Amino acid sequence: MLPRLLFVLFISSNAWAQYSYIDYASPYHPTINQRGMVASQNMDSSKIGIAILDMGGNAIDAAVAVGFSLAVTLPRAGNLGGGGFMLVYLKERNEIIALDYLGLSPENSNLQDLFGVQLPEDYEKADRDIVRYGYKASTVPGTVAGLLEVHSNFGRLSLSEVLRPVIEQARNGIEVSYDLYMALESSPHLKENSESRKIFFDNDSAVKESTILKRPYLAETLEKIAEEGTRGFYEGDTAQKIVEAMENNGGFFSLEDLKNYRPRFSEPILTVYRGHRVYAPRPPSGGAIVVLDSLNILENFDLGKYKPNSSTTYHLLAEALRRGHMDRSRYIGDPSFYDVPVGSIISKKRARELAKTISFRSASSSQSMSPDSFLEESNDTTHFSIIDEDGNAVSNTYTLGYSFGSGVSIPGTGILMNNHMNNFAYRYGDESIRGRAASPANKFDSGKRPTSTMSPVMIFNQEGELQLLTGSPGGARIPAAVLRVITGIVDFDLNIGEATMLPRINKDWPFEGLDYESTASSDVISILENLGHKTQLSRTMGSTQSIHIEKGFNHGYSDLRRPNAGVAIQTLGPLESSMVN
Repeated sequence: MLPRLLFVLFISSNAWAQYSYIDYASPYHPTINQRGMVASQNMDSSKIGIAILDMGGNAIDAAVAVGFSLAVTLPRAGNLGGGGFMLVYLKERNEIIALDYLGLSPENSNLQDLFGVQLPEDYEKADRDIVRYGYKASTVPGTVAGLLEVHSNFGRLSLSEVLRPVIEQARNGIEVSYDLYMALESSPHLKENSESRKIFFDNDSAVKESTILKRPYLAETLEKIAEEGTRGFYEGDTAQKIVEAMENNGGFFSLEDLKNYRPRFSEPILTVYRGHRVYAPRPPSGGAIVVLDSLNILENFDLGKYKPNSSTTYHLLAEALRRGHMDRSRYIGDPSFYDVPVGSIISKKRARELAKTISFRSASSSQSMSPDSFLEESNDTTHFSIIDEDGNAVSNTYTLGYSFGSGVSIPGTGILMNNHMNNFAYRYGDESIRGRAASPANKFDSGKRPTSTMSPVMIFNQEGELQLLTGSPGGARIPAAVLRVITGIVDFDLNIGEATMLPRINKDWPFEGLDYESTASSDVISILENLGHKTQLSRTMGSTQSIHIEKGFNHGYSDLRRPNAGVAIQTLGPLESSMVN
C-alpha cells in the first residue's frame, strides 16, 4: 500500500505543479523586466526606443527617438506638425519636470479672417470646417521644439545618434498594417490635400495593407533636424516650405511665427491620492485638471471596499468625472492669457464640497450644475511611457488633433499638420451658453495655446518611489481612461494588465449620457440606469501605454484596444549590445 500511496501523492503533486504553472490569476500579462522599457502605440517605435537605450542613451534620448518614429509608424497621431505634454523624472536629482509643447495660434490670425463673420453673434453662420480641415486649421507646431528642447537639457547621446534609426525607418519604409490602412480609408479629408494624397493614396485608394510605405521627404526633413537642431525645422528651407504652402493656400503662418516658437518648462501640478503623489502637466492641459480633481473627489469615498467592476464603483467614477469636466470647462486656458485658479480647483476643500453633492441613490443631473455647450475633440492622440535602467522616466502624450490632423501635408517635407485651431472657444461672450464653447479662459486670441485634454501622469508610492507612468489618447475621454488605470492600481491592487483592461465608462459635463464599453456587465449597466444614468454604448475608450514599477521590477502593458501597440524591453547592456551588433 505504501508504494502505491507514494505514487498517488507523486501524481497529485505533479498535477498541481502543472496546474499552477499553466493557469494564471489573470489573462492580461504584463511584460516584466528590471532594465529599460518602452510602451508605445506601435511596437516598431518601441523597439527603436530600446535600440537607443542599448546605445547608452537614457529615457529622454529614447523618448525623442520614439516621438519622431511614431510620425513614421503612426502618422494619424505621431507627428512633427502637432504638439503635446511631457513629464520627465530625473532619478539622480529626484526631480519631476513638466514640458508644454502645444502649438499656438499664428500672430496674424484673427476671427474675421478665419470665419468671415462676426463672432459670437453670427456663430451659426460660420463654417466650422475652416478650423478642422485645411491650411487655416493649424497652430504653429510645437513637437519638434519640445522634443529637441528636452533632449538638449537632459539627453545623453548626440541628436544625430538619436535620430539615425528614425531616418532609416522613414527612408526604408514601414509595412502598412491593417490598422493604418483602415485609418487612411476612414480619413477622406486627406484626399482633399494633393500632397497627402500623393503620400498615402494610390489611384484614390489608400495604400494597401502589407505594402511598404516609404517617406523620403520626411527622411530629408529629419536629416535637417539631426544636422541643424531646431533651426532645421523652424528656420531655413523647411520653414520656408511651410510658410510658402500657407501663403499659397490662405493660411496664417509667418517665418516669425516659426522662429519665435518656444516650448515651456514648469513644475507639474500635484495632488496626493491615498498617500500616492500624482503628478500631471499644468494648464492648458484641462485633462490633467479632470484627473486630479476626480481623484480628490474619490478620496472621500472608500472605493477599495467595492469591487472594481461593481455598479457603485462605476457610479462614483462617473460622478467624479462629471465634476472634474465641469471645472475644466469653466476655468482652463493658456496661463499666459488667463489666470487659471489651479490651486482652488484641485484643492482638497473643494473636492470635499463636490463629494457632498454625490448621492449613492441617484445620478446627478446636468441641470443641477449648469447648462453648457462643448467643443468637438478628437480621439486620435497617442501616448508613450519609458523608463531606463537608472530609473529616469518619461510620460508623454502628443497629437495632431483629428486623425491625420488637418489633412494637410507640406509639399517636399512629409510633415502632416495639426488642426488645433479647432480647440479654441469661439463662442466666448455668448450669454445664452456657458462652459467649454464659451469659456473665458479658452477664448481665441492670436499667439495663444488652446486647451487640451491630454494628460500624461506620473505616480509615486507612499515611500516616495516612482510607481506608475501612464497616459492615453481619446479626446475628452482621456481622463476616464487614465483614472481607471490609476484607481485599478491604487484602490484595487490589480496588476497593470488587469487595470488596463477594466471596462471603461465616461461621463462628461453637462451631458446626461454615461458612455460605457461593450465589456461592461449588462447587470451593472441596468443598475446604473436605475440610478438615473442615461447609458449609451460606446466604442473603446483610449489606448493607455503604461509602466508599473513594483518591488524593483518594471511591469509594462500596452492597451489591447488599438492594434500594433507593444512593450519593448532592454535585455543587453550597452557593451554587450555593441558586441552583438
